[in-house]
Amino acid sequence: MLTSCFWVAAGGGLGALARHLLSHWNRGAFLPWGTLATNLSGSFLLGWISGAGWGHYALLFAGTGFMGSFTTFSTLHWEARQMIQGKGCSRAAIYLGITYTLGILGAFAGSAAGAAVS
Repeated sequence: MLTSCFWVAAGGGLGALARHLLSHWNRGAFLPWGTLATNLSGSFLLGWISGAGWGHYALLFAGTGFMGSFTTFSTLHWEARQMIQGKGCSRAAIYLGITYTLGILGAFAGSAAGAAVS
């Protein structure tokens, strides 16, 4: 159990750092492109990791740890809420629609790509 916790924590620290660096990219634009890029790439990569059939500790490190802290569901909803409060309901709908639609498609595509590679 302690070994599993180590791998999750190590991946989580690196994922949080990567998210912090990427999510601040182009924040003042029409959409928060940094958070969008983080969530979409994370969806694809988590699908790829799971589809590739990685071993237990690699899944804990990369899937649970890194991808769990890299993708940011809470920031997505906080940003959408900020848009709605600023009378940007259509922007929020576009942002959420793009994120959910492409995120789900990305996860399926990643899983297929991972399975094809393994």
